[in-house]
Order: sequence, then structure tokens, then C-alpha cells
Amino acid sequence: MSLPSIDLSSAAELVRAVGAGETTPAALLNAARIRAEAAGHLNALISLNDHAETGAAAVQSRLKAGERLPLAGLPVIVKDNLNLSGTRTTCGSRMLEHYVSPYTATAVQRLLSAGAVIVGKANMDEFAMGSSGESSAFGPTLNPWDTSRVTGGTSSGSAALVAAGVVPVSLGSDTGGSVRQPAALCGVYGLKPTYGRVSRYGLVAHASSLDQIGPLARNAADLALIMNVIAGHDGRDATSLDAPPAFVAGTPEDLRGLRVGVIRESLGGNTAGVSAVLNATLEALRGAGAGVGEVSLPALKHAIAAYYLISMPEASSNLARYDGMVYGTREPGADVLGSMTRTRERGFGREVQRRIMIGTYALSSGYYDAYYSKATRVRRLIAGEFSAAFGQFDVLVTPTSPFPAFRLGEKMDDPLTMYAADVDTVAINLAGLPALSVPAGFEEVKGKRLPVGVQFIAPALQDELLVRIAGGLEGIGAVRAEVAPGQ
Repeated sequence: MSLPSIDLSSAAELVRAVGAGETTPAALLNAARIRAEAAGHLNALISLNDHAETGAAAVQSRLKAGERLPLAGLPVIVKDNLNLSGTRTTCGSRMLEHYVSPYTATAVQRLLSAGAVIVGKANMDEFAMGSSGESSAFGPTLNPWDTSRVTGGTSSGSAALVAAGVVPVSLGSDTGGSVRQPAALCGVYGLKPTYGRVSRYGLVAHASSLDQIGPLARNAADLALIMNVIAGHDGRDATSLDAPPAFVAGTPEDLRGLRVGVIRESLGGNTAGVSAVLNATLEALRGAGAGVGEVSLPALKHAIAAYYLISMPEASSNLARYDGMVYGTREPGADVLGSMTRTRERGFGREVQRRIMIGTYALSSGYYDAYYSKATRVRRLIAGEFSAAFGQFDVLVTPTSPFPAFRLGEKMDDPLTMYAADVDTVAINLAGLPALSVPAGFEEVKGKRLPVGVQFIAPALQDELLVRIAGGLEGIGAVRAEVAPGQ
């Protein structure tokens, strides 16, 4: 298939080109769709937006009327747990396979209002539960760097489509690393904002105290562009913060004098390639004038256990609404109870059923205090240790994942090993902090270059600092997102 000559790697450049009349929203949409078709073997899309042409035409009309649009004509793909009116929102599940959204999520509406065109909905782990992109009812998303390997999860399609050059930016959601981990394994940027910085209205809930919408992109400037649109207070989300965005991509000067703390507990258990990439990034920071030291957060050893003992009960509560009685899949039964039982048995996949069962158990009488309540106390302890560490350092650093992308099926039959893949990311959600995975290098595995991400963590509401650091690292050549080979 002949791919269009339009370069889809920079959102800022595409917006500039549309504004200058060098291209049109319709042309960008067409280019993205052609590239999506060429990348179909990745199984990264669940659906295309049938209303996209109308949207592109509307953007062109608004431009002709003199309206200034910060995302004019920009093709964007969003994770399929974000509602878009008139389109299917499946959450990667048979339970919602035919569900059509009657409304639009705030973050998506802000993209549209700014002139973006939604190309389609990205594949994902079912109901955002998974660490590899393999639990989708519509099949796994394949990593564009090596299609025998996973993308990471749960924003699997969102990461793969940016890495493959289909669109320059996408939206995902992050409950315990679901933006950052696939970003790292696919070699792109992934930002998990401060909890409440981006409205969750219209995001299908997984674990409500942990979920946060975030962008994936190929450079720091595009992260800033998207965050300046989607961040900000929303009265329809009770957890939304009144913190107006002011994002800019930084320069190497932003690294001078920066106090960087490497979390000691994250230095063990990494592959040799991950350790080498982390060390190279730290050396680059030192060379740019940053101070680098170590800091210990002992409570992090409990983060995985605390995270799953909080997220699973919240998921169990949130997914109770999917009983086939009001919307979504409905299976026939001898009576109402029989119908509900069959609906939930057939509508939910194995991983979702596992988490509902464990979560319900942890909330049951006699076990609440032993599990969920204790996990919330550990959560406060972890948040306190982060707060103390930020008294010494401006940002903290870890690998995003202790290993690059693993082979499809490698961990599917061992849930505990799969859950451990999130060891470097879950604590940030527990503490409600912002974190950014940057594409910092590669590890060669059996002749294939596999991307490695490095994670920067900032104090609450210091999201802008992370994007400035990313721009600074780009400026010294320490990080760079490449289009996956063959795409």
C-alpha cells in the first residue's frame, strides 16, 4: 500500500500547516486512515469514527469563519473507554460490544472544541484491566517494534498507533501505569497527570480513586499542546482540580540545577538493557548540569499489594452496574437472576472476572479491615514518603518497566508475574502524582531493538515541570521517539 507523503509525526507542525492553508483537515484524516489500514496487522483499532469526515468539514468551516483553533484538523485516536457521542464505546469487552455512547467525555469534547478530528477508538485491555494489551475481547494489540511481543497495557492501541506513525498523539487512561507502560514498551512519550488535573467525566471507570486520562505523543511539544487543551477544571467531575494548564516544552536550560533523585528500590530486578538506558539518562542529566542522587522509599515494597487491594475492590464496585438489565450485553435466563449470572459470565473475560471476585472478597464482611482498609493505610504511607523525598529533590526517576516488551502469551497464565510488571508505576497512582515516561533508548533482544522508557515523577500539580524536562532531554539528544521500523 502506498502511504501518503504527509508527515504525521508532529502534531504542532500539522496544526501549523492547516492554519497556513498548506493542507486541510480532510487530507490529514485521509492520511491517518490510510496509515491505520496499513497498520491493521497490529490490531490496534477497535473502530473507526463514522462521523470523522463531518467533523473534518466542520473544522474547515470554522477556520474559514476566522476561528482560531489550537488543534485545527489534528487527527487523534482515543482509547475505547472514552465516550464519544454516536460511536461505540466497548472498553475492549463483549459486555459493551454494541453499546453506542449517548454523550462525549469532557477530555474528548475539549479536543473536538479545539479543532481535533477523532479518527477512531483504540484497542485496550478489557475494562482497562491488564498489563500487556492481551486481555481485550477483540484480540491482543501487537507491538510495532516486534509483532511477536506485547505493547504493554492497558492503553495498548493508543501507544501502538502513535509508535507506528498512524497519528501523532492519542489519549489513554492510567490507573496503575496504563499510559506509561505501553508508552515505554512502544517507544513514545506517555504522561500520567496529577489525579484530578484532567476531567474523568465520560471515562468508563475502572478504579475511581486511581484513574486519570493522559496523552501519548512523539515529542514534548505535542504533550504540551494536548495538555493545554484537555487539562483544567470541570464541574461535572467532583474530583476535578482548579489548576489551569500552562505547558511548554522545555530547553536544556531547564535541566541546569535540577535536583534528580533516583529511587533506590527501583534499581534491582531490571534487565541489563534497562539498567544501561537508565544510567545513560542519568549521565546525560549530569552532563546538562543536573544534580543526581539516590533516595529510598521503603514503603514501595508494599505498593503492588496495596494497589491491587484498592483497585480490585473499586473495580468490583464499578462493574456491578453491568448486569444486562439496562444497557450492554444481555444473555437470556430462566429468571432475572439467571439472566444476570449468564450475562456477567459470558460478557466479562477471565481477567475481569478474576478481579471482580478478588475485589468482592476483599470488601466482604470480616475481610474489609484485613485487606482494603489496611491497603488504604499503606497508600497514605507511600504518599508520605514521596512527599518527604520531594523535600530533597525536584523530581524522582525510575525505569518505567523493569524489562522491555515480553512475548505474547508469556505471562498470561501467571497473574502474579503479570501484575509485577507494574512495579515501577502503581505507587504514583496511589499517591496521585504526575509521572512521565520518556523514550530513552533500546535494549537488543534476539536481534530486535526493543524500546526502553525512563520515568520521571514530580510533586502534585507539577506536571508542567515534567514536560519541560522532556523538552530539555530532547534538546541534548538524550530522548527521542522513533517510528517503529517497517511502519
